[in-house]
Amino acid sequence: MALPLNAGRARWVTNPIEELELDLLLDAVHRQYGYDFRDYARTSIRRRVWKLVRSEELDSISALQGRVLHDPLAWDRVVQGMSVNVSAMFRDPHFFRAFRRHAIPVLRTYPFIRIWQAGCSLGEEAYSLAILLIEEGLFERTLIYATDINEATLHHAREGIYPADVMQTYTRNYLEAGGTRAFSEYYTARYELAIMRPSLRRQIVFSQHNLVCDGAFNEFNVVLCRNVMIYFNRALQERTHALLHGSLTMFGILGLGSKESLHFLSVQPSYEQFEPGEKLYRRIA
Repeated sequence: MALPLNAGRARWVTNPIEELELDLLLDAVHRQYGYDFRDYARTSIRRRVWKLVRSEELDSISALQGRVLHDPLAWDRVVQGMSVNVSAMFRDPHFFRAFRRHAIPVLRTYPFIRIWQAGCSLGEEAYSLAILLIEEGLFERTLIYATDINEATLHHAREGIYPADVMQTYTRNYLEAGGTRAFSEYYTARYELAIMRPSLRRQIVFSQHNLVCDGAFNEFNVVLCRNVMIYFNRALQERTHALLHGSLTMFGILGLGSKESLHFLSVQPSYEQFEPGEKLYRRIA
């Protein structure tokens, strides 16, 4: 397996056998199940694969490949482990403040608004967007398409049920993002759970879509793809941005994660940034 050079720094020595095993696993997953992780950032996918090897109580990537191919139940666990499901309500509150300042005035000019929230994970950002649009009076004329690669994750997103102990953090994010009401209006507390109001789902369509291999499926006024492409290598980032660009209307709005950038990508000249430091862009070409 990959061995750390020292315990204090995340540097790794890989060996050719492990690299071959990883290649074979990713090829097998693609051929058998249609999920393509081959162009995900190598260090990240390797780390997740070895975590799965340990959780399955195996001793090699090859053993994990055998289990994935012969045990469908194991595949459900593996796709969960290889996907990244990390999010939060109103994550990066400054982004949502910028969205209110710059995107909302543009969206008010449209009679009907289509938004694609790509890589929706467990649904927190889709619900955040719904809340923001309600407060800005645009929810009823907006349709949010919230997509993810993982059907099990989408099931959780549709339910809209989260641990109650995260609501304090989510409330703080909401207020910092410019929320205008009591955040508790948008969910019901029950035992140790917080259940999002069913009315929030009225304008959200949760659906499976794979950014790696699926194509465009509509034309959108806004595309949000935040904290997804940090796990992609450069070639996959280029392909994904081509898909997002082709899905945006002219002068449509693109939102990225705080650690993501258009710098040095071929689509960069097609966008202008609303304000320095905020990953919110308008398509101009």
